[in-house]
Amino acid sequence: MPGENLSRDEARERAALLSVDGYDVSLDLRSAVGDGDAEPRTFRSVTTIRFRCNEPGTSTFADLIAPSVTAVSLNGKDLDPSEVFDGSRIALEDLAADNELVVDARCAYSRTGEGMHRFVDPEDGEVYLYTQYEPADARRVFANFEQPDLKAPYRFEVRAPEGWTVWSNGAGELVDGVWRFAETKPISTYITCVVAGPYHYVTDSYSRTFEDGTKLEIPLGAMCRKGLAPHFDADDVFLVTKQGLDFFHDHFDYPYPFGKYDQAFVPEYNLGAMENPGLVTFREEYIFRGKVTQASYEARANVILHEMAHMWFGDLVTMEWWDDLWLKESFADFMGTFANVGATRFRDAWITFANRRKAWAYRADQLPSTHPITADIRDLEDAKLNFDGITYAKGASVLKQLVAYVGQDAFLEGARRYFKRNAYGNTRLGDLLSVLAETSGRDMTAWSASWLQTAGVNSLTPQVLLDTEGGRIAELAVLQEAAETHPELRPHRVAVGLYRRTPEGALERYARVETDVDGPRTVVAELAGSQAPELVLVNDDDLTYCKIRFDETSLATLRAHLGALTDPLARALCWSALWNLTRDGLLPARDFVDLVLRFAGRESDIGVLQMLHAWADSALVHYAAPEWRETGGRLLAEGALRELRAAGAGSEHQLAWARFFASVASAGPDLALLKDLLDGTTAIEGLDVDQELRWAFLEPLAAHGVADERVLAAELARDDTASGKRHQVRCLAARPSAAVKAQAWAQVVESDALSNALVEATIAGFGRPSQRELTAPYAQLYFAAIERVWRERSIQIGMDVVRGLFPSYQDRAETLDATDAWLDAHREAAPALRRLVLEARDDLARALRAQECDATA
Repeated sequence: MPGENLSRDEARERAALLSVDGYDVSLDLRSAVGDGDAEPRTFRSVTTIRFRCNEPGTSTFADLIAPSVTAVSLNGKDLDPSEVFDGSRIALEDLAADNELVVDARCAYSRTGEGMHRFVDPEDGEVYLYTQYEPADARRVFANFEQPDLKAPYRFEVRAPEGWTVWSNGAGELVDGVWRFAETKPISTYITCVVAGPYHYVTDSYSRTFEDGTKLEIPLGAMCRKGLAPHFDADDVFLVTKQGLDFFHDHFDYPYPFGKYDQAFVPEYNLGAMENPGLVTFREEYIFRGKVTQASYEARANVILHEMAHMWFGDLVTMEWWDDLWLKESFADFMGTFANVGATRFRDAWITFANRRKAWAYRADQLPSTHPITADIRDLEDAKLNFDGITYAKGASVLKQLVAYVGQDAFLEGARRYFKRNAYGNTRLGDLLSVLAETSGRDMTAWSASWLQTAGVNSLTPQVLLDTEGGRIAELAVLQEAAETHPELRPHRVAVGLYRRTPEGALERYARVETDVDGPRTVVAELAGSQAPELVLVNDDDLTYCKIRFDETSLATLRAHLGALTDPLARALCWSALWNLTRDGLLPARDFVDLVLRFAGRESDIGVLQMLHAWADSALVHYAAPEWRETGGRLLAEGALRELRAAGAGSEHQLAWARFFASVASAGPDLALLKDLLDGTTAIEGLDVDQELRWAFLEPLAAHGVADERVLAAELARDDTASGKRHQVRCLAARPSAAVKAQAWAQVVESDALSNALVEATIAGFGRPSQRELTAPYAQLYFAAIERVWRERSIQIGMDVVRGLFPSYQDRAETLDATDAWLDAHREAAPALRRLVLEARDDLARALRAQECDATA
């Protein structure tokens, strides 16, 4: 991987030297089918780049990662590929003012989801292709200048197997056996795209007439593998798409600029989705093969809208370098929820954001690798790792705070000016801040310095002083704290809510004040004299980004009456705060589990409920004292089964509790119930055990030795699909056998035969919390292998292995010592690799601290 890296300094030097006028890219993908399934497979890629050089006579390089190069010519002169191509770069010397580079190469199909990914559907043997490039894998498909600020228009042509359809960013047509696509607007390399194969394709259209009388027509398309066609609810995808286009046209005042709008749901995808203009790609798991809750549909709508927001934030206007990745990802993350609430049926999406999305940000912001939202991205490896909770969820949270700070109208007017001034160009932080300063009348310098250019999360705690009778507030203040490592105290626009129980027992808000919190202690004068509260909720309505803490009275109220809190957003914020207390070792894990057991059954928001299930499981596995785990597991299984039986027949809450019960089941009677539900000898009224739920039940049965290889093979025969294969591979690796673990380890660490999706499934099955003794021998093997894996495998697989196989379930001091020893002995290892290990070490150290807290409960 180091040979494939590109530094920021190199990119800046090249951008100062070159301007790119256009690309013609010709791909021959007919080799994707036939000749069995021999590997490796390659395809022909011929690229013509027209570019200018500001300093004729100087040298630079083009990017290409390919097994071989057949021919290279620069300005009509043939170059020797063996002399100018080193496997990742093509040396270009003695440039003219105007240049034409032609590169004829054999590029490799991918099995890791990077570049041109090739997938063979086990259900029918059909082959499907798609590209995925971010941040820098277009060079695996065609020669280019792989950096976001060298934008250019592209013309693609593709030769494909007979009977296939091919899509790209522009509209295409088949002419004399060649798919030819309309030239794109100037865009960056990483958002060009090709999708090819016998995809199931559905069409629709969108039209909009603007106030000036102009009319916009956008052809819409949506596609998936043929095997998923029976499950494809394209009508709902199109509904959200049209609602989003209306919403963004209303708010951005800049018509969608990229012609058509196709959306491809593709197999073995590493990401959630990718914003290629005119051809957005999604992971196919967003096509639901079985019954799912509304939280899943809300999440899919959020992703559709997130990618759509990128058409403006990221595609039309693009960051200059990956330092300002937040200029696209933070905005898209914010806009996804903003549009979901404002345009679709998912009006409570801010609750999901507060409870689920921000949890990702809080975790990332407390890791040793935390960084400012505007990060210091030295190279492409740094960039790959910075698609994280800081850049996405914290950035979106800070934008929500910015809207509260400058006002929604000023924020949106700033966005409109930003698009019009920088269309088809590249920007930095200052370009956006300048227009926001114009529209809001506020000095954005101090705000930016506090929120965008510093790392870490603040904690806000209420301090309540009552009058002598104890019935009224004498003074209420908000205390702000920061970690020693990141001591910045920020200005926060917050709402402070006061809550008391009604005579009927409901816990409801009776007073609310918005105020600016700044410094270590801020008095909220407006609340003096108010009736004494039972609960003070700082950051009510979730206006800012912070960790909420509670005073003693408020915490006692939540322990006793959390389920009585009637406002769903306030309840979600309290759950999130309690989870942060648990992660920080301030609330015993068993206390959090107890709160879930007592109050989760009353949770109305299905997304919050599913998040509580995940947190409760994590509390038991990572943060509970080892000696209490068995008891805690029994309590969770009993509680889950109780709520499963009590849930409404056929309800989404019933489905959520069924899945949670399966995830925590370990005792003989619970496993027997799962087996009976699978066999159909027992039924729970309203619970449809469809194929996806069958696999959810089979995984714990496999992990506890109840379902063997024969049973899993029979289930695969029942569900002989790509999805079924992933489930089977995960279940096979989960079996409680030393031989099974050895085989799984070898398949992932010692071989590159598995695709990215099957690597992910194998890792998920390998590491089971109930099998700590079985996986203990692999802790030492892990530290011996990871540097070699990082060096030899693609960065995506390297990340999967280093993160997924870290011995987190060997949660004892010896594992921490072994991690420290590796870090000490490998100070010169790749910075991105060290970052991953440091993050895993921090999670382990946090778990050990929380276990100490729980042990003293």
